[in-house]
Amino acid sequence: MPATVKFEQVDDLKGRLARTQAIFACEYRGMTVSQITALRSQVRAAGGEMKVAKNTLMRIAMEQEGFIPFPDDMAFGPNVFALAYGDPVAVAKALRDFAKDRSNKFFVMKGCVLGKTLLDATQIGALADLPSKDVLIGQVVRTIAAPIAGLLTVLSGPARGLVTCLNQIKEKKEDVA
Repeated sequence: MPATVKFEQVDDLKGRLARTQAIFACEYRGMTVSQITALRSQVRAAGGEMKVAKNTLMRIAMEQEGFIPFPDDMAFGPNVFALAYGDPVAVAKALRDFAKDRSNKFFVMKGCVLGKTLLDATQIGALADLPSKDVLIGQVVRTIAAPIAGLLTVLSGPARGLVTCLNQIKEKKEDVA
């Protein structure tokens, strides 16, 4: 019979997963405490949280919260799970940038569950290459506003032409006088 501590841990994980947008599984075997602390602060700054949990307990919590559990080839060994509470792209960028640093050679990104989709390490890299949520919203707004600005320019053209024509007539009359 499982210990009540494990039930409490699963309940804690379920509470965290209920707020998350994406879950990243990463291996941290061989990393120093200072490296892990630096990684935690980078992920926290990106709107996420690092959580070390047993793979089995995380799988149970993910299944109970409606997430796709990580397959066995991703959920083995000592894993740390990065939970993205805000923008998953920002957390993916923080993890990718940390993994690119040569001094962090032991850090390995294994996979990610984004909504109902399972991503591997290369797809996490592609996710990290996306612009942030704010930039994407700005691009959409600009795309929507462009036709309106064009229409405004077209509609103001005849009035601007009339004003220019009247101004030229005025200048000719001043030159004659």
